[in-house]
Amino acid sequence: IGLDRFIYALGIRQVGQATARLLARTYGSYHGLKAAMAAAQDRDGEAYAELIDIDQIGPAVADDLLGFFAEDHNQDVLAALEAALDIQDMVAADTSGSPVAGKTVVFTGTLETMGRSEAKAKAESLGAKVSGSISAKTDYLVAGPGAGSKLKKAAELGVTVLTEEEWLALIG
Repeated sequence: IGLDRFIYALGIRQVGQATARLLARTYGSYHGLKAAMAAAQDRDGEAYAELIDIDQIGPAVADDLLGFFAEDHNQDVLAALEAALDIQDMVAADTSGSPVAGKTVVFTGTLETMGRSEAKAKAESLGAKVSGSISAKTDYLVAGPGAGSKLKKAAELGVTVLTEEEWLALIG
């Protein structure tokens, strides 16, 4: 099982798929995550500061994570899962040459050549952050047929709007 899926499956409060993916990318391996959570129990230490510096992880999410890893029962369950499962390290993809690395992308409307989850996974594999809503921080809106309010808001905010074909050409 991939590290991101393992973290998500633990059911830690406030840790959804996106946060689990961020943690997996940051720590790389289960042992790295486990060591970081142990070190971050000291909330005045460097490990805690690094944890709350991760994009979208603030003190509230950090407290839920640390509470989970500090609980004795959870430690026993984690040890059993570690023995029973092959937890795969998160291999960081080289996104240095990607035109969308570090960019925020929103998909709306009907995508004709791929499903939304496939488009999201492709964008994330290229280093993009995929969001569900338009904001001033959005870099690209990929709009298929049937795009509605997101298209209007993107125009108001000056967000670059791409068709699915333009998006595919951009990412190669």
